[in-house]
Amino acid sequence: MIALFDSGLGGLTVVREMFRQLPGYDTIYFGDTARLPYGSKSPEVIRRFAVQNTDFLLSKGATAIVIACNTVSALATDVVRERAKGIPVFEVVTPAVTKAASVTEGRVGIIGTRGTVASGVYTAKMAEVAPKVKVFGQAAPLFVPLVEEGWARKPEAATIAKEYLRPLRLRRIDTLILGCTHYPFLKSCIAKAAPGVRLVDPAHETVAALGEYLETHPKFRDGLSKKSKHSFFVSDANPHSDKIASRWLGRDIILNKVILNVHDDHHFRSRPVAARVRA
Repeated sequence: MIALFDSGLGGLTVVREMFRQLPGYDTIYFGDTARLPYGSKSPEVIRRFAVQNTDFLLSKGATAIVIACNTVSALATDVVRERAKGIPVFEVVTPAVTKAASVTEGRVGIIGTRGTVASGVYTAKMAEVAPKVKVFGQAAPLFVPLVEEGWARKPEAATIAKEYLRPLRLRRIDTLILGCTHYPFLKSCIAKAAPGVRLVDPAHETVAALGEYLETHPKFRDGLSKKSKHSFFVSDANPHSDKIASRWLGRDIILNKVILNVHDDHHFRSRPVAARVRA
């Protein structure tokens, strides 16, 4: 089973790409909605949350894990891999950087949470892949709550996008990495705020990388279940979030609430939320 986790619902962009690029594979998703946003948390807290999320997915039978969160990818991929006990782990940073390096003319922007931008992981990764490419970061913390609140198409979102992207446009970037899985839901207003700039969607690139892995590891691929069974878990749920998730995925889903004991890194209890999501 392919398992994915994020700080909230933004990681559903990766699930949506799974449905598009790799249909049929069974998936399980966990969104830590009770504790988002991750981007404002300390690295130590992010790493603890990452361990808890990984343990939960492993308890549900995960045989591959996708870190559908830029902040965790930037700060805690190592602890997820250590915790995952040798099963394949995919993160969203490397595929996005690889794609950006292949299309840029030399000046790449990155927008993300404060934690992601401050980590410098994109700059470091780009230095490995394409040392001559210049990378400019810009934190965009308000984008996450805008998406989670369903305000992606509000005029306020467009105004905020212009403010966040102005410094990067002054840097004359030609390519922009949407360094948070929430941000593709704002792709339209981001594109309008940065006309002529190529946008790189980590969700699309990450699933493409996963697909390549499956092609080159047929034994692993053939061992994955393909019954089109999908489970969705969150650490908090409300009807508003349900409607957003349903609209994003374009199908009916049932959310299951996971009750986390934050004082115990290994204790989870889950129960179904009495809410069926309608598209």
